[in-house]
Amino acid sequence: MAILLYSSIDDMDVWRGHFRRVMPNEKIYLPGEFENAEEIEYAAMWEPPSGMLSGLPNLKVVFSLGAGVDHLFRDGSFPRHVPVVRVIDPNLTEQMCEYVLLHVMYHHRRMWEYGKLQRKSEWNLLETKRIGDVRVGVMGLGVLGMAVARVLRDFGFSVAGWSGSHKEENGIACFVGANEWNAFLERTEILVCLLPLTDSTRGILSSEVFEKLARCGDTMRGPVLINPGRGGHMVEEDVLTALKSGVLGGASLDVFEEEPLNAGSGFWERDDVVVTPHSAAATDPVFVASSIRDNLVKLERGEEVGPLAYVERGY
Repeated sequence: MAILLYSSIDDMDVWRGHFRRVMPNEKIYLPGEFENAEEIEYAAMWEPPSGMLSGLPNLKVVFSLGAGVDHLFRDGSFPRHVPVVRVIDPNLTEQMCEYVLLHVMYHHRRMWEYGKLQRKSEWNLLETKRIGDVRVGVMGLGVLGMAVARVLRDFGFSVAGWSGSHKEENGIACFVGANEWNAFLERTEILVCLLPLTDSTRGILSSEVFEKLARCGDTMRGPVLINPGRGGHMVEEDVLTALKSGVLGGASLDVFEEEPLNAGSGFWERDDVVVTPHSAAATDPVFVASSIRDNLVKLERGEEVGPLAYVERGY
């Protein structure tokens, strides 16, 4: 079999080396290396250019090289009949839980404010609530979102989650759909976004949402936004405006509409914002290659593979 491998952000020669080690008998092509498009049966992709996959008549399955699939579905020429399999790396989930817990704690314990006091040589004890009274809301209860919500719950936070489909989990207040959207926001003072990026979720982190969030603590600080999901979820000007006005009391932002983040962005200069370079969770190429190999074995046997993503719902 022949596999087409591409990523817009990774060294493809390095990735191909990992693929060849776990699949030594298969042909692993990079774009431009194959002469016959009919030879390509499988593709492993991250942010392929528009049209890269539409000219492969015998393509059977596309593997996403990460948890997200919006990078595939925003291509209008994507072959809609071809199944898409997401690669869920347990290490990626673990890293995401670490990132979110770190930043929830960072804002809960008011660390950016202590940093500002330190630079002014001011010794001042800031008030914080009991951890069980801190209300965290996780937008998106898929594999990553539910794992994050469980870690926050087990650490002692008051956790709620919101998703487009019904979910149940002990110790987590699960909200669903448009009818419960406002109730979810109104009980949330630290908002974590781990939604898939779809037409319905693009730009969802906007002024309208921020104004509905609960205030933080007895000092009535503004709520906090933590976004390690997708840059397309944020209306960046709305986030900056909310921070400047105090509608938001702080933010940790790992993803942006355009990356790298422009040197002139207003996010860089703000004490109340933590900017990280899309580093919350990184996929392990060895795991990805092994996972794809295992799924290919199942496909050749006629067995089911997954987890599947669907063009019509965008994730």
